[in-house]
Amino acid sequence: MSEVYARRVARRISVLATTAALTVTGLLATAPTAQAAMPTPVSAATARTYLASLTVKAEGSSSGYSRDLFPHWITQSGACNTREVVLKRDGANVVQDSSCAAVSGSWFSPYDGATWYAASDIDIDHMVPLSEAWKSGANSWTTSKRQSFANDLTRPQLIAVTDNVNQSKGDQDPAEWLPSVTSYRCTYVRAWVHTKYYWGLSVDSAEKSALQSVLNGC
Repeated sequence: MSEVYARRVARRISVLATTAALTVTGLLATAPTAQAAMPTPVSAATARTYLASLTVKAEGSSSGYSRDLFPHWITQSGACNTREVVLKRDGANVVQDSSCAAVSGSWFSPYDGATWYAASDIDIDHMVPLSEAWKSGANSWTTSKRQSFANDLTRPQLIAVTDNVNQSKGDQDPAEWLPSVTSYRCTYVRAWVHTKYYWGLSVDSAEKSALQSVLNGC
Protein backbone atom coordinates (compact mmCIF):
# COMPACT_ATOMS: atom_id res chain seq x y z
CA MET A 1 0.00 0.00 0.00
CA SER A 2 1.46 3.35 -1.06
CA GLU A 3 1.70 6.21 1.43
CA VAL A 4 -0.74 8.31 -0.63
CA TYR A 5 -3.28 5.48 -0.79
CA ALA A 6 -2.89 4.87 2.95
CA ARG A 7 -3.63 8.54 3.68
CA ARG A 8 -6.76 8.37 1.48
CA VAL A 9 -8.03 5.30 3.35
CA ALA A 10 -7.35 6.99 6.69
CA ARG A 11 -9.28 10.09 5.59
CA ARG A 12 -12.26 7.98 4.49
CA ILE A 13 -12.31 6.12 7.79
CA SER A 14 -12.18 9.44 9.65
CA VAL A 15 -15.08 10.86 7.59
CA LEU A 16 -17.17 7.73 8.15
CA ALA A 17 -16.51 7.85 11.89
CA THR A 18 -17.47 11.53 12.05
CA THR A 19 -20.65 10.91 10.04
CA ALA A 20 -21.61 8.04 12.32
CA ALA A 21 -21.03 10.18 15.39
CA LEU A 22 -23.13 13.00 13.97
CA THR A 23 -25.90 10.57 13.09
CA VAL A 24 -26.01 9.23 16.65
CA THR A 25 -25.94 12.76 18.03
CA GLY A 26 -28.79 13.74 15.72
CA LEU A 27 -30.85 10.77 16.83
CA LEU A 28 -30.29 11.66 20.45
CA ALA A 29 -31.22 15.27 19.83
CA THR A 30 -34.46 14.40 18.06
CA ALA A 31 -35.56 11.61 20.38
CA PRO A 32 -38.67 12.44 22.43
CA THR A 33 -37.57 13.78 25.80
CA ALA A 34 -41.00 14.46 27.25
CA GLN A 35 -44.49 13.34 26.38
CA ALA A 36 -47.22 15.93 26.74
CA ALA A 37 -49.13 14.92 29.83
CA MET A 38 -52.62 16.31 29.51
CA PRO A 39 -55.25 14.57 31.66
CA THR A 40 -55.91 11.10 30.26
CA PRO A 41 -59.02 11.08 28.08
CA VAL A 42 -61.75 8.46 28.43
CA SER A 43 -61.26 5.08 26.76
CA ALA A 44 -62.26 4.49 23.15
CA ALA A 45 -65.27 2.48 24.29
CA THR A 46 -66.45 5.27 26.58
CA ALA A 47 -65.73 7.85 23.87
CA ARG A 48 -67.95 5.90 21.47
CA THR A 49 -70.73 5.95 24.08
CA TYR A 50 -70.26 9.67 24.68
CA LEU A 51 -70.23 10.39 20.95
CA ALA A 52 -73.50 8.55 20.43
CA SER A 53 -75.15 10.82 23.01
CA LEU A 54 -73.92 14.15 21.60
CA THR A 55 -76.40 16.40 19.82
CA VAL A 56 -75.82 16.35 16.08
CA LYS A 57 -76.62 19.63 14.36
CA ALA A 58 -75.24 21.91 11.68
CA GLU A 59 -72.34 24.03 12.87
CA GLY A 60 -73.46 27.45 14.00
CA SER A 61 -72.31 30.84 12.83
CA SER A 62 -69.09 32.49 13.94
CA SER A 63 -70.94 35.81 14.05
CA GLY A 64 -70.12 37.67 17.24
CA TYR A 65 -67.16 35.43 18.06
CA SER A 66 -64.07 36.89 19.68
CA ARG A 67 -61.27 35.21 21.61
CA ASP A 68 -61.78 37.94 24.20
CA LEU A 69 -65.09 36.28 25.07
CA PHE A 70 -63.03 33.30 26.36
CA PRO A 71 -60.69 35.04 28.85
CA HIS A 72 -57.30 33.30 29.01
CA TRP A 73 -54.68 32.76 30.24
CA ILE A 74 -55.92 33.35 33.77
CA THR A 75 -53.84 33.24 36.97
CA GLN A 76 -53.82 29.75 38.48
CA SER A 77 -51.60 30.29 41.51
CA GLY A 78 -49.06 32.91 42.55
CA ALA A 79 -47.53 34.35 39.39
CA CYS A 80 -48.41 31.32 37.27
CA ASN A 81 -51.05 31.55 34.57
CA THR A 82 -52.64 28.65 32.71
CA ARG A 83 -50.06 28.66 29.90
CA GLU A 84 -47.15 28.39 32.32
CA VAL A 85 -48.88 25.61 34.28
CA VAL A 86 -49.29 23.57 31.07
CA LEU A 87 -45.72 24.26 29.96
CA LYS A 88 -44.47 22.94 33.30
CA ARG A 89 -46.84 19.95 33.22
CA ASP A 90 -46.11 18.89 29.66
CA GLY A 91 -42.36 19.54 29.57
CA ALA A 92 -39.27 17.82 30.92
CA ASN A 93 -36.78 19.47 33.28
CA VAL A 94 -38.65 22.76 33.01
CA VAL A 95 -37.08 25.63 34.96
CA GLN A 96 -39.20 28.69 35.69
CA ASP A 97 -38.07 32.13 36.76
CA SER A 98 -39.55 34.22 39.59
CA SER A 99 -42.44 35.31 37.36
CA CYS A 100 -43.21 31.65 36.50
CA ALA A 101 -41.97 31.97 32.90
CA ALA A 102 -40.29 28.82 31.56
CA VAL A 103 -36.65 29.68 30.89
CA SER A 104 -35.41 26.19 30.01
CA GLY A 105 -36.63 22.66 29.45
CA SER A 106 -37.78 20.47 26.59
CA TRP A 107 -41.19 19.79 25.10
CA PHE A 108 -42.25 16.89 22.89
CA SER A 109 -45.18 17.70 20.62
CA PRO A 110 -47.25 14.54 20.03
CA TYR A 111 -49.07 16.08 17.06
CA ASP A 112 -45.95 16.11 14.87
CA GLY A 113 -43.30 14.24 16.89
CA ALA A 114 -41.02 17.27 17.25
CA THR A 115 -39.00 18.16 20.34
CA TRP A 116 -38.36 21.80 21.23
CA TYR A 117 -36.06 23.47 23.73
CA ALA A 118 -37.53 26.98 23.87
CA ALA A 119 -40.96 27.78 25.30
CA SER A 120 -41.40 30.33 22.52
CA ASP A 121 -41.67 27.43 20.05
CA ILE A 122 -44.63 26.01 21.96
CA ASP A 123 -48.31 26.89 21.79
CA ILE A 124 -50.93 25.64 24.23
CA ASP A 125 -53.58 24.12 22.02
CA HIS A 126 -57.23 24.15 22.97
CA MET A 127 -58.18 20.60 21.97
CA VAL A 128 -61.65 21.89 21.04
CA PRO A 129 -60.79 25.34 19.63
CA LEU A 130 -62.53 28.36 21.08
CA SER A 131 -64.17 29.27 17.76
CA GLU A 132 -65.32 25.68 17.30
CA ALA A 133 -66.82 25.74 20.79
CA TRP A 134 -68.59 29.02 19.98
CA LYS A 135 -70.19 27.45 16.90
CA SER A 136 -71.10 24.33 18.90
CA GLY A 137 -73.02 26.01 21.72
CA ALA A 138 -70.63 28.19 23.71
CA ASN A 139 -72.12 31.30 22.10
CA SER A 140 -74.96 31.01 24.63
CA TRP A 141 -72.68 30.58 27.66
CA THR A 142 -71.80 33.21 30.21
CA THR A 143 -68.34 34.75 29.99
CA SER A 144 -67.50 33.02 33.26
CA LYS A 145 -68.29 29.60 31.78
CA ARG A 146 -66.31 30.37 28.65
CA GLN A 147 -63.36 31.36 30.86
CA SER A 148 -63.56 28.03 32.67
CA PHE A 149 -63.61 26.20 29.32
CA ALA A 150 -60.63 28.15 27.96
CA ASN A 151 -58.54 27.37 31.06
CA ASP A 152 -59.72 23.81 31.75
CA LEU A 153 -56.84 21.90 33.34
CA THR A 154 -59.04 19.02 34.54
CA ARG A 155 -60.23 17.66 31.21
CA PRO A 156 -57.96 16.83 28.22
CA GLN A 157 -58.59 20.26 26.71
CA LEU A 158 -55.13 21.87 26.90
CA ILE A 159 -51.87 20.47 25.52
CA ALA A 160 -48.43 21.87 24.67
CA VAL A 161 -47.60 21.44 20.96
CA THR A 162 -45.47 22.91 18.18
CA ASP A 163 -46.65 26.47 17.59
CA ASN A 164 -47.00 26.39 13.80
CA VAL A 165 -48.80 23.03 13.96
CA ASN A 166 -51.33 24.53 16.35
CA GLN A 167 -51.71 27.48 14.01
CA SER A 168 -52.27 25.19 11.02
CA LYS A 169 -55.01 23.40 12.97
CA GLY A 170 -56.76 26.71 13.62
CA ASP A 171 -60.40 26.16 14.49
CA GLN A 172 -60.81 23.01 12.37
CA ASP A 173 -62.62 19.95 13.72
CA PRO A 174 -61.47 16.32 13.14
CA ALA A 175 -63.32 16.12 9.82
CA GLU A 176 -60.92 18.81 8.60
CA TRP A 177 -57.72 18.28 10.60
CA LEU A 178 -56.01 15.47 12.52
CA PRO A 179 -52.44 15.20 13.88
CA SER A 180 -49.88 14.07 11.30
CA VAL A 181 -48.65 11.44 13.77
CA THR A 182 -51.26 8.79 13.02
CA SER A 183 -50.53 6.82 16.19
CA TYR A 184 -51.73 9.80 18.23
CA ARG A 185 -55.08 10.19 16.48
CA CYS A 186 -56.89 7.77 18.77
CA THR A 187 -55.84 9.79 21.83
CA TYR A 188 -56.72 13.00 20.02
CA VAL A 189 -60.30 12.05 19.16
CA ARG A 190 -60.88 10.50 22.60
CA ALA A 191 -59.83 13.83 24.10
CA TRP A 192 -62.02 15.74 21.64
CA VAL A 193 -65.13 13.68 22.45
CA HIS A 194 -64.38 13.75 26.19
CA THR A 195 -64.21 17.56 26.11
CA LYS A 196 -67.31 18.06 23.97
CA TYR A 197 -69.30 15.65 26.12
CA TYR A 198 -68.32 17.26 29.43
CA TRP A 199 -69.07 20.77 28.17
CA GLY A 200 -72.30 19.79 26.41
CA LEU A 201 -71.20 20.91 22.95
CA SER A 202 -72.76 19.64 19.74
CA VAL A 203 -71.11 17.96 16.73
CA ASP A 204 -71.95 18.31 13.06
CA SER A 205 -72.52 15.24 10.91
CA ALA A 206 -69.13 15.29 9.14
CA GLU A 207 -67.35 15.78 12.46
CA LYS A 208 -69.24 12.85 14.01
CA SER A 209 -68.41 10.58 11.07
CA ALA A 210 -64.70 11.45 11.30
CA LEU A 211 -64.67 10.81 15.05
CA GLN A 212 -66.44 7.46 14.61
CA SER A 213 -64.03 6.43 11.90
CA VAL A 214 -60.97 7.01 14.08
CA LEU A 215 -62.58 5.54 17.20
CA ASN A 216 -63.49 2.36 15.30
CA GLY A 217 -59.80 1.78 14.75
CA CYS A 218 -58.77 2.38 18.35
